[in-house]
Amino acid sequence: MAWKLHGRVGDSPIIGAGLYADNEVGAATASGVGEEMIRNAASFLVVELMRQGRSPTEACREAIERVVHKRPAASKTLQVCFLAIDKQGEVGAYALHPGFVYAMHDATPDTGLTPV
Repeated sequence: MAWKLHGRVGDSPIIGAGLYADNEVGAATASGVGEEMIRNAASFLVVELMRQGRSPTEACREAIERVVHKRPAASKTLQVCFLAIDKQGEVGAYALHPGFVYAMHDATPDTGLTPV
C-alpha cells in the first residue's frame, strides 16, 4: 500500500477485523484495504449478520454496504471483499468491485472410491 506507515499492522492479525469465528454461527475473513476492515470490525460484522439469519452471501454484501456508507468517496478506489461460511457449511462471498476470485474445496474424495 502506498505511503503506509512503518510498523503498520494490517487487519489480518486483528480478531474481528480480518477474521472472526464463532462456533455457534460460522466464520468470516476479509481481503482488501485493511484499514476499512479495522474501522468496521468487518469480519465480526459478517458473523453477527449471519447470527441474525442472513446467508453468508447476504451477510458479506451487507457488510460491504456498511463500509461504503461510512466512506462513500473512498469506495470508488478501494477493494473490500469478504468470504464466509456458516455452521451448516454454506459458503458465500462478496466484493465491492469485480475481479475478486476465490476457490473452495471440501473433503469429499473425487475418485468415487470409498476411503479405507
